[in-house]
Amino acid sequence: MSEYPIQPVARSANPIGPGVHIGHVHLRTADTARIRHFYVDILGFDVIAEANDVPGWGTTGDILFVSAGGYHHHLGFNTWKSKDGEPMPDGYAGLHHVAIAYPTRRQLADAYQRLVAADWPIRTSIAHSTHDAIYLLDPDGNTLELMWDRPVEEWPLTPEGHLGPDPGGEVDLDGLLHELD
Repeated sequence: MSEYPIQPVARSANPIGPGVHIGHVHLRTADTARIRHFYVDILGFDVIAEANDVPGWGTTGDILFVSAGGYHHHLGFNTWKSKDGEPMPDGYAGLHHVAIAYPTRRQLADAYQRLVAADWPIRTSIAHSTHDAIYLLDPDGNTLELMWDRPVEEWPLTPEGHLGPDPGGEVDLDGLLHELD
């Protein structure tokens, strides 16, 4: 049984287990030192591993694995095919964004405060019906969504149990910072 109340619009004939979740994302980067500064020094992730030209991996280039709370890695980065490369331009298929989920609204506020202190530009913020989200670009041009889920009992559901409309709107970022008071 899932911990979430949403009923799917279409159910797989052979569904995977409800406990499955995305464990980590591994991205190409142009420069691990630059990406390390952003994810470690600004956002506060811990470095789990970093190396250059790891023997036995059949590749050459830098790697960086970062994590929160001692997990093996939430985000992995490598330069195997992308060292000194340019960001992927719009108009190509690929990753749209990576969402980093904070367990509390206060922790999302802390992340936002870190970005403000680093003078990091925010693209937009959206108060979705299920979560608050802050969107920005990392140093390689990957879109990040820093987000906090509202309690599931507040999610708008239709009588059939499907997710209801999402009117959106902007997150009150000044009000978010008051979470830190």
